Amino acid sequence: MAKVISLVNQKGGVGKTTTSINLAAALGTLGKKTLLVDLDPQRNATTGLGYSNSDFDHDIYEVLTNLCSIKDAIKKTKFKNLSILPSTINLAGVDVEFVKKMLDDPTFHQNEQLRLVLNEIKDNYDYIIIDCQPALGVATMNALVASDSVIIPVQCEFFALEGITQLLNSIIMVQSSMNPTLRIEGVLLTMLDGRTIIGLEVIEEVRKYFKDKVFNTIIPRLVRLVEAPSHGKPINEYDPKSKATLAYANLAKEVIMRDGN
Repeated sequence: MAKVISLVNQKGGVGKTTTSINLAAALGTLGKKTLLVDLDPQRNATTGLGYSNSDFDHDIYEVLTNLCSIKDAIKKTKFKNLSILPSTINLAGVDVEFVKKMLDDPTFHQNEQLRLVLNEIKDNYDYIIIDCQPALGVATMNALVASDSVIIPVQCEFFALEGITQLLNSIIMVQSSMNPTLRIEGVLLTMLDGRTIIGLEVIEEVRKYFKDKVFNTIIPRLVRLVEAPSHGKPINEYDPKSKATLAYANLAKEVIMRDGN
């Protein structure tokens, strides 16, 4: 049965989508059947793998609102062992749709819909990676309830830990009421510019705060990593010899090792 991992941080621009795409691709390269779930109406994980709306018939919004089955919405990519559950701007309306359903049906639990649909296909994968939007709304709460663990990307820049307390409080709330087995998989340091002192200071601060929860792997700030999504490819396909390719391969190995596989 798949392990479900959400990439969560309500701050934008910390490398959530970049990590979601490239961790999923790296896990696939290591022989793990992986599903990438795009749970952001900006759909950057979808476009980052080279897909537009015309490339698929169904999306995550239709799955969550029971307009189609999850099996009909999943699309196999051209990348090794990697499939995607795509998103569209329609996902922005899921909050309103869920409110309507709760008014019509008092037994409807808006935060459990993703978990219910993922349970239908978990046996088909080793890992399910969820790319969350930069907000702690209904979609992100669905991801936390559906997940076994979360990865928190933190950029190696000033104000790196801003908002982390709110995120941790949300995780604790989910643990106490909806998903008691949810845990923090790890904190991932991203966008490191080794030429700056602030980057090294942030590394020290984050490691002091999160201790052994911090991954050994640090993702560098590289132009090639920024370019890859515009070509519809993960970094290991766009530039196999890039330092970022090695970094995400090492991250995937850390994730697998933490699972004892």
